[in-house]
Amino acid sequence: MKAMILAAGRGERLRPLTDTTPKPLIQAGPKRLIEYLIDALVTAGFDDLVINYAHLGEQFPKFLGDGSRYGARIQYSAETAGGLETAGGIINALPLLGEAPFLVVNGDIWTDFDFRDISPDMLAAEMLCHLVLVDNPPHNPGGDFGLDPAARLSTVSDTKWTFSGIGLYRPEMFAGLDNSKRALKPLFEQAIADMRISGQLYHGDWSDIGTIERLQALEKQLSR
Repeated sequence: MKAMILAAGRGERLRPLTDTTPKPLIQAGPKRLIEYLIDALVTAGFDDLVINYAHLGEQFPKFLGDGSRYGARIQYSAETAGGLETAGGIINALPLLGEAPFLVVNGDIWTDFDFRDISPDMLAAEMLCHLVLVDNPPHNPGGDFGLDPAARLSTVSDTKWTFSGIGLYRPEMFAGLDNSKRALKPLFEQAIADMRISGQLYHGDWSDIGTIERLQALEKQLSR
């Protein structure tokens, strides 16, 4: 199964670091953020990777190359200046991702999630996607989605968790959509309304490295 790392974001809240370096290539401890993800994916058997880029995108192939030094094969999906947002970026990369279900991971997260714990078997026949939810961080105390007893996502649950940026998708979820700038949230909401999106909970370490403060907290964690 192929995996895609979303790496096209501008990273406004991490400026001035992101004025010269794309957010996923920022150093945190001994590695760059995206390297932690690549290593974890390869360890779990995801060695056929697609990485999209926009802002300072030429730095990705320059630094990561073809992926061979990580034990992976990396293909790149270039986007126009400003990027295509999450759904648009995935749609733009569909020719590289193929016709089978694929994994997508946000390139600006750090987690000890074991990617061996997610597989196409989790995607029931009628489901378009399957998301990993995590405990709510301080910056998102209300969460994003709930889970019903059948492990389907809900927006009306009393208890909600945060979307981790890790998801398994069928290409059919994006059928008929062009690769213009568009977010994933409206697609999730439609899939929830159609009862075609499932999820699982993960209670381990996870952080969205979206600000200087969160980057500093991760560096302290890694130093321990």
